[in-house]
Amino acid sequence: MGGETYSVWLEMLGSLVPDGRTHRLSVVVAGMLRHAVDVAMARFGEDAPGRSAAASLIRAAEESDPEQVGDQVGDLVDRLFRDAKVAGKRVNARGDEYSVLDNAIQEFTSWYAMPWE
Repeated sequence: MGGETYSVWLEMLGSLVPDGRTHRLSVVVAGMLRHAVDVAMARFGEDAPGRSAAASLIRAAEESDPEQVGDQVGDLVDRLFRDAKVAGKRVNARGDEYSVLDNAIQEFTSWYAMPWE
């Protein structure tokens, strides 16, 4: 992922996250991750350096279990939110904590799942 694209993502998150609805934000972040997978595949194919972000994204795209995906890209998503200086954790009206990051990973995992097809 290039620096210019990453800067745009940070600007987007900085603008959208504070007042954004989680169910909308999670799809945006999942789309960013899917785009990053496409860029990584175009650049490296299956030969991304072992401990790189590209390798983590490629491995995550092959997973169907959100927990495994979280293990692969959770740190990347967390850093994206930290770099954008926005909170990934939220509290609902009942006082229950939840995570935009976890929802984004769920969306990433089920990106191609269309049960009606």
